[in-house]
Amino acid sequence: MELLGLIPSFGGLVWTLAAFVLALSIIVGVHEYGHYIVGRWSGIHAEVFSIGFGPKIAGWTDRHGTHWQIAALPLGGYVRFAGDADAASVTAGAAPTDARARRRTMAGAPLWARAATIFAGPAFNFVFAALVFAGLLLVRGVPVDAPVVGATKPLPVEHGLMAGDLIRAIEGQPVETRADLAALTETLPERALLTYRIERAGDVREVAGPHPLPPLVDAVAPDSAAGDVGLAAGDVVLAIDGAPIATFAALRRAVEASGGAPLALKVWRPGAEAFDLVLVPRRTDFPTESGFETRLMIGVVGAGAFEPQTVTPGPVEALSHGVAQTAEIVGTSLSGLWHMIAGQISTCNLGGPVRIAETSAAAAEQGIESFVWFVAMLSAAIGLMNLFPVPVLDGGHLVLIGWEAATGRPPPEKVLRALLIAGLALLLTLMLFATANDIGILC
Repeated sequence: MELLGLIPSFGGLVWTLAAFVLALSIIVGVHEYGHYIVGRWSGIHAEVFSIGFGPKIAGWTDRHGTHWQIAALPLGGYVRFAGDADAASVTAGAAPTDARARRRTMAGAPLWARAATIFAGPAFNFVFAALVFAGLLLVRGVPVDAPVVGATKPLPVEHGLMAGDLIRAIEGQPVETRADLAALTETLPERALLTYRIERAGDVREVAGPHPLPPLVDAVAPDSAAGDVGLAAGDVVLAIDGAPIATFAALRRAVEASGGAPLALKVWRPGAEAFDLVLVPRRTDFPTESGFETRLMIGVVGAGAFEPQTVTPGPVEALSHGVAQTAEIVGTSLSGLWHMIAGQISTCNLGGPVRIAETSAAAAEQGIESFVWFVAMLSAAIGLMNLFPVPVLDGGHLVLIGWEAATGRPPPEKVLRALLIAGLALLLTLMLFATANDIGILC
């Protein structure tokens, strides 16, 4: 019986690892393809393109002479260019005597070609993220300005709203645009049902409708209080500590007023009986426009009672959104790192491979769209990380190329090796620290 009891945990572990490997392989593939294709365009020959490290599982050689392979350890990847002494293109091997052959190596290529090839890895991560965000917007659509109901969501109250209804007023307060509806949620009575005046097929009538922002869960953050107790998207919180609630604002106030004490929740789930959960809010460093602030949170995102009517955006609008969202992720990451260095937020926010794996699995469980969004977000973050001026990372290589451009010669071999050892030691230290955070040794 003890062995059988381990099966669910083992299945969860397999799912977590599978999601992590898939996410990492996509991001590494994009990153290394950036190095490969720009290197090829720049006249630098790639000998090997590998997803994973260690013994080869499968592979083939293309017409350009590059061997593409999948290796046994799927925790990264690399492109080995001609003339490199190692898989990571850190050090050069023996230089060919023929000038034409030397030009096809990384070490023998012009500075501009080497810099472009190195920068292309992070750049492709950013471009990939922006394109994915743009694609998701094309799939989701953008809300129209008019307050038209696109689709209603399952709720524990009976109401008369239908898809296509144009909202004219709620509780006698007029609504003309979607922005008006959003602003109105702050002043509406906190009741489960409100009086709507709507226009349906040219007929104006009054119907009972749900509060626009009920205590409805739209998404659950991985490694959160809500995620740990099994709250899921679509759940509606009916009561907290025995007191009924009707709005997401009331849920937020109860969490903030808890002081971190356990909260007893009664939850409604579509197609199931109401059930009880107990969770403990956690203090979380939350990004704001001016930096970060610490709040008590349970790790859920709220959702409206109905979806707005949407239209498909044009490609330019979608791409602008993708670029803006990528830039926001980069900006938030840099801000978080700065605030950690300055001691203004906890270093417990630094996550490692275990947290990434758990988040990958949680995103996959919430659906393909959630998983794809997570992969794009992680791609942008990894692109940024690789630009840090640390030897071994792409940013460190670019600094060394800058040194060579300024002085006319590369750093001395002894200096280069010392920098590489220092960079590798720094990365290993950060990884160990982040992993210790993940498994609760330090946090």
